[in-house]
Amino acid sequence: MPIFEYTCEDCGTAFEKLVRGSSENGVACPSCGEHHVTKQWSTFAARAQSESPAAAMPSCASGMCQTPGLCGRNN
Repeated sequence: MPIFEYTCEDCGTAFEKLVRGSSENGVACPSCGEHHVTKQWSTFAARAQSESPAAAMPSCASGMCQTPGLCGRNN
């Protein structure tokens, strides 16, 4: 369920609201209770892992190990 940002046209309060399905028409300002709100444009944010788990695992320098990273050899 998306969280939208709104601004109240009556009192100017900016707020966020979790909107479920078609209930967007019933969004009211938390400060004054009016329904004269405008949806604001907002940015999407996501966090990604910097590297894959396989890339983070140490590997054997010779490339011949059955258990990379556990053979005792240094990279």
